[in-house]
Amino acid sequence: MAEEAGLDLVEVAPNSRPPVCRILDYGKFKYEQKKKARGKPKATGSVLKEIRVRPKIDVNDVAIKVRKAREFLEAGNKVQVTCLFRGREMAYQSRGRDVLMRVVEMLSDIAKLERSPRMEGRRMNLMLARLPGSLPKAPKPETDLAPTRPSSAEEDPPKPEAEPTQDPETTPFSEEEGAKTAPSASEPSEG
Repeated sequence: MAEEAGLDLVEVAPNSRPPVCRILDYGKFKYEQKKKARGKPKATGSVLKEIRVRPKIDVNDVAIKVRKAREFLEAGNKVQVTCLFRGREMAYQSRGRDVLMRVVEMLSDIAKLERSPRMEGRRMNLMLARLPGSLPKAPKPETDLAPTRPSSAEEDPPKPEAEPTQDPETTPFSEEEGAKTAPSASEPSEG
């Protein structure tokens, strides 16, 4: 019967009682078994993140953008750096390219240039990907983020209070010491 249909008689479940056989294409059956064994292909885990800069961006602002890009790269994501041009800035595309190349230079220890800068309308883009040899940074424990107080055993012992010093004008003198008493408000002062 299988030969008449141009198919094969395949034992599908040899361990069951009675064994199960089907009439089907053996090559297709083997292909589907391999596909099941392999499972679904895993996602690459790489997401595209974007950092936007402008041609007139300040040095410190670039450092902040680079720090964020570094976090993205350490997480395993690709980073697209985009320089946006407005109005007359289109006449100075070299400034935008300089900013982009400065970003690439600052991230050269962790990233490689995957796509060189190119214009797309009023935007200039480049793509960065993580270097294969760079290892991820160990995450900081949350306890390091909050300031810690020393335990009571580590605290310095309390210092003894110094005797309070008084101003000589307001300190009353004792007559026993042979000094005059301080003038009171009721006595007229000479002067």
